[in-house]
Parts: sequence; structure tokens; C-alpha cells
Amino acid sequence: METETAQEFYGRWAGLYDLIARRTPGIPALRRRAAAACQLEPGDTVVEMGCGTGANLPYLREHVGHHGTVVGVDFTGPVLERARELTSEYDNVHVVRGDATQPPLAPEVDDTAVDAVLATFVVGMLDDPAGAVDDWCDLVGPDGNVVLANAARSQEWYAPPVNAVFRAIVILSTPPTTKLRYENEPHLHLDAKIDAAHEHLRTRSAAIADETHVFGVVRLTGARLE
Repeated sequence: METETAQEFYGRWAGLYDLIARRTPGIPALRRRAAAACQLEPGDTVVEMGCGTGANLPYLREHVGHHGTVVGVDFTGPVLERARELTSEYDNVHVVRGDATQPPLAPEVDDTAVDAVLATFVVGMLDDPAGAVDDWCDLVGPDGNVVLANAARSQEWYAPPVNAVFRAIVILSTPPTTKLRYENEPHLHLDAKIDAAHEHLRTRSAAIADETHVFGVVRLTGARLE
């Protein structure tokens, strides 16, 4: 069997991911918190890397208002179609297809005027998470904000059963899903990528805020850049 590409995998399951992204208990509140962590003001420009089905875009739009700009970038066609449907009523929300590590921006956006970058549940899919964070920080520049939210193993006292469920979810959401044994455990590989991204963001920041959510599984790091 040929290996299914990430675009094919996420495109095929776009409907399910959309449901999970919007209806999982605790996740809508997390998305609101991530949008707030971007420290946006009316009129600002924010770019979401790996916007998926667009679950964060309305929250970001609430913060930038009618005169701000929201850009969502993702590489999967069926996923982006859902994001476009969700945001069709807003003329200042733009959804573009592209790689989060080399993002195209909407024609309406001056790439020297991006105030914040948000990336939720994205860096674990990248080959070089720290390098991507560097690029996002460069896009925003001094005094801008970069916010990361990612799922990794919980460090709470009740972590063992939570992490068992987390491991199963990671395996089911990592293409291909037909393998029963892995040479390198996907959840451990994911942890390493997320640690690298969040730690690198800390090195670029003048001010940092760290939080955990959803039984300690979700790590939220917001940084104002130097």
C-alpha cells in the first residue's frame, strides 16, 4: 500500500476534524484564549499558520474588528473550503492555500505590517519546528506577538491515563493509521518537536506567558518579541 500523503489524509478527514475542532469540550475556550494571547487591537493584521477548517478565524476577527485583517494559511484543499465557508460573511478574513513554513499572504496584506502570528496544533507536523518559529518571528518583527498552542503529553499528577488516551489519538491522527507498531513512537516524536518549537520561541521573546489546558495536554505559549 502506498503511503498516504498528509494532504490526502487531512483532506479525506476534513469533516471529522472540523467537528473535533469545534465541538470537543474545552477546545472552543482554548481557541478564545489563544486568540486573546495574540494581544491584538482593532485594525491589526494577524496571520494564522495552519488554519485548518478555520475554527480560530472568527475569534481572531473579533479582536481585529472591521478594519483589521485576518489571514489563514493551510495546505489542504478540502480543509480550506470549510474555512472559506465559515468566514464567507467577513470581507476582511482571507484564506489562502500554502505551506506554513513559506506562507503566501493575501494581496491585501503588506508582509511588513503583520502584528501577530498564531499557530495551533501545527508545529508537530513540521520537519523543522524551530526553524518555522524563527520565520514566523521574523515575519512579525520586534514588539509583535507569536502564539503557539500544541498538544503533548501531560505532566500533571494524573497523567498516565490521560497520556494513554493522548497516545492513541496521536496514532489515529498520524498518517498512515494502519501501523500497529512503530520504530519511533509518534507521541514521543511529537513531544520533541513541540518542545523544540516552544523553547525556541522563548529565546526570541522579550516577554513570555505559558499555560496548560485540557488536563495538561495542551501547551499555550504566547510571546512578545524582542
